[in-house]
Amino acid sequence: MNRQLKLTSDFRTLNEKGRFLLANAWDIASAKIFAKEGFLALGTTSGGIAYSHGFKDAQKISPEMMLQQISSIVDAVSIPVNADIESGYGINDAEVYAYVQRVIGAGVVGINIEDNSHGIRPTRLFSIDEQRTRLVAAREAAMDSNVPIWINARIDTYLVNEANDKTLFEMTVERANHYLGSGADMVFIPGVDDLLLLNRLKQEIKGPINIMAMPGSPDINKLFNAGASRVSLGVCPMLACMGAIKCIANEFTSSGTSNTLEHYFYGFTDAELLFE
Repeated sequence: MNRQLKLTSDFRTLNEKGRFLLANAWDIASAKIFAKEGFLALGTTSGGIAYSHGFKDAQKISPEMMLQQISSIVDAVSIPVNADIESGYGINDAEVYAYVQRVIGAGVVGINIEDNSHGIRPTRLFSIDEQRTRLVAAREAAMDSNVPIWINARIDTYLVNEANDKTLFEMTVERANHYLGSGADMVFIPGVDDLLLLNRLKQEIKGPINIMAMPGSPDINKLFNAGASRVSLGVCPMLACMGAIKCIANEFTSSGTSNTLEHYFYGFTDAELLFE
């Protein structure tokens, strides 16, 4: 518990300081490599964990399998680990409370919890009131566990891209400020990397913003200067690994050469040292 509290405090400091770059791991190997390369903290990626276990993203993997992989990543490194728990594996506050307590028990220092219902509600997004209740439950779970985890409330308005009587910008700002007033420490807005839009959001949202770097995104210093406090990599490194495997396979079967394999080769000695 003392170790977890120290890591939780360190993670909070990193988030409050800002200009924080967070890598996202999906297994022990990726976690150890990111830690060895100098990242001060890690997140897990629900998509990466799901794909590595043979499931689609969006809460298709069981909560037990997700928790087991989160726990193994936490145990594999000595730096803070933030858990991506998708929608919290619960439709109501009691279910979210219970799962957050289980995740805290695995040793995490923070969570991402999103407002995407993933089909367990008639609408694609939980209503603001529903998500506020779920965030309050997550904060209560942290308080009752005596671990003040950092709660990052993901807003999927730009991913779902379904505006109603309000614009996506207005919907996002409204949700962000409600979530920040309901127990969240930060809001995460995937699908946004336009610098002008990010700057507009920063001016209207009353708290720190996390965004995800995608292929083709502006460099991180521009993202930070535009208003991001935290930039995470999400599932993108795992997808890049999948892309590298595809290139290795295509080259090996078409030309018989292994240039791509040589380019990305980690090395037997390095791998053995990584798992000492």
